[in-house]
Amino acid sequence: MGLGLEESLRLAVAALMQATGDSQRSVAAVLGLTQTQVSRRQSGVVSWSLRDVEVLAGHYGIGALDLLAGPTRACELLPADRRRSARAEAKGTSR
Repeated sequence: MGLGLEESLRLAVAALMQATGDSQRSVAAVLGLTQTQVSRRQSGVVSWSLRDVEVLAGHYGIGALDLLAGPTRACELLPADRRRSARAEAKGTSR
C-alpha cells in the first residue's frame, strides 16, 4: 500500500528542507508561522493547509501538485540553484 497524502507531503517537505538546508524556523518564516507550528505539521499532529502547500511550492520553485506527489518528485523538480550544494558553490565554499 502506498503512502497517504499527508505522509507523502510531510516526507516531501522534510526532503526539500534537507536538500536546501532550510530549517523549520526558516520554513516557518516563509509561511508566517512559528517553528512550533511547523514542527506540529511535520509530526502529523496538525495537517498542512492548502495555503501552506501553495506557499511552500512557491518557496521551493515547484508546482503544488509536484509537492503533493511526494519526496522523489519534489526533489527531482527542485531548481538547481535552490539546492544546498549550488548555494555553497555560488559562495565559493564548495570543495
